[in-house]
Amino acid sequence: MGRILCVANQKGGVGKTTTAVNLAAALAKSGRRTLLVDLDPQCNATSGLGCQPTDHHPLVSRQPLKESLCQTRIENLELLPGSRSFQDVEALAAGEQSRSATLGQHLASGLSAYDFVLIDCPPSLGQLTQTALASSTEVVMPIQCEYFAMEGLAQMIEVIRRVMDTRPERLQFGGIVLTMYDDTLGLTREVDEEVRDFFGEIVFRTVIPRDVAVSEAPSHGQSVIEYAPRARGSRAYVELCMEVLKT
Repeated sequence: MGRILCVANQKGGVGKTTTAVNLAAALAKSGRRTLLVDLDPQCNATSGLGCQPTDHHPLVSRQPLKESLCQTRIENLELLPGSRSFQDVEALAAGEQSRSATLGQHLASGLSAYDFVLIDCPPSLGQLTQTALASSTEVVMPIQCEYFAMEGLAQMIEVIRRVMDTRPERLQFGGIVLTMYDDTLGLTREVDEEVRDFFGEIVFRTVIPRDVAVSEAPSHGQSVIEYAPRARGSRAYVELCMEVLKT
């Protein structure tokens, strides 16, 4: 099985889904067979790639996963679309005794053909996020360059550590990526320095700048790499992809 990256942060609006979509697109364009799994009931990763949410999430339905995949416009990139059904969310978060197969069981049995699987999680520390973490090999955590960037980070790190303790040699900390970066603002530079001083080498060198193209791309059902390949945000996600491939 390839690498399974869980893109997670308990805070909303930090660029989590944007990072999942655009990093997946960049990995696919590099020639890696990639799957993006949308676990967020908001289904923004699904609509952001021009697909429609499903009535029932493929991970809790009985049909084979291959029949549920959405083919995106990007070669090598497939999407397992999300569902807004609260019942499906509860089933996905349930333990192994649930009547429905868990996320981990699906990833272990049905998705081994991919070089990369990226899981877009809901903005919470709930059971669904913890299940996704336990099913992954790495966790990538986007952090917005704002005043409250560090708020709640300790709880997120603690959840990750608990999963790492229960799954030794399985889950690793892939890295922290700084998003919505504006180097003309003193606050941005302060957050950058504070995060790098505290976390050191697990912070990606690449930062994701504030870029209107990044914000506009989802409304066209595209990644920013398709929508505006020469934009600053597009170049940043390609550079982030290169860092991920080197690790």
